[in-house]
Amino acid sequence: MSEFGVYVHVPFCAHRCDYCAFATYADRDHLMDDYVACVVQEITWAVSDGMKSATSVFFGGGTPSRLSAQQLLQILDAIPKSDDCEVTVECNPEDADLERLKAYRAGGVNRMSFGVQSTQPAVLADLGRRHGIMAHEEVSKTVTEAGFSTWNMDLIVGSRAETPQDVRNTLNDLLTLDNPPPHISCYALTPEPATPLGQDPNRHPDEDDTADSYDIVGQTLEASGYEWEEISNWAKPGHECRHNHVYWDQGDYIGFGSAAHSHLHGRRFWNVRTPDRYIAMVQAGEKPLGGEEILDEETKEFERDSLALRTRRGVAVEAFDSLDEIAHLINVESGQVILAPEGRLLANQVIVRLRSSN
Repeated sequence: MSEFGVYVHVPFCAHRCDYCAFATYADRDHLMDDYVACVVQEITWAVSDGMKSATSVFFGGGTPSRLSAQQLLQILDAIPKSDDCEVTVECNPEDADLERLKAYRAGGVNRMSFGVQSTQPAVLADLGRRHGIMAHEEVSKTVTEAGFSTWNMDLIVGSRAETPQDVRNTLNDLLTLDNPPPHISCYALTPEPATPLGQDPNRHPDEDDTADSYDIVGQTLEASGYEWEEISNWAKPGHECRHNHVYWDQGDYIGFGSAAHSHLHGRRFWNVRTPDRYIAMVQAGEKPLGGEEILDEETKEFERDSLALRTRRGVAVEAFDSLDEIAHLINVESGQVILAPEGRLLANQVIVRLRSSN
């Protein structure tokens, strides 16, 4: 069976972090029941249109754990899935109580992802995160007791409040757990224009400091048995995120919920952004399409190459006219161009050299 992903967007949050530019809302909880019903209806329409069974499902947001476990599983139950389907739910550490995680596991969720970001108090405060500094310990214990064998923790580097030692301390806190996360993601903090972080230049990350912190993460994880999977992802062997590879391999996926994006057979389309409008359209019997584009062959080729270049798979040497100007950012292995560690945060400088970018 070819890989086919389903993404479900949950736009609700208890609190909006200072750096967040996603389609999320901290004042829409009253819409939850209607929203869940509309997502189920949208899935029902897709199934009627011949949607394939999902090989992976990912609940993202926003904060999927703002929904009750029953509400989330109501959506999951509506999705046709393969027998070996990977089902991931993003969860805030403060929502990771044992009852919730056991309900997820019993309902078919088999992978969790927790936004820990850091274990250092000054960094958490600067990011506007609300969980405590010991959250990683509680999450590790609870997710293990609930029966999950594969799960992820997200980190963010680049906060002005963060020192290199803070990064090392956070990694040490995670890697010395009795049950360390078998998958770790690390993202560079980005000052999006419409966010409180973006509007305060004094809080903007220093690019060199961010790069140094990212290097510490990569070196530490790879020395600890994690394999580099993609620019922002490392995994112990056998714990790679199947759903992420649908995106990275330019596969087909369909998104449900407000602001969700889809890609099917070279057509990219997305839903209306706000949950209010999404609900109104679905309740009126109208598919909540916000826009679409048909990808031509040149665009598909460029996206295939640029996505592959972000991963450890890399792209063939023949995808470039010349490697001279990017030699310091890449390694060449068995005819494949793969980003060197020092080139991962500078991937765009390599991508623009692809033949398909011209």
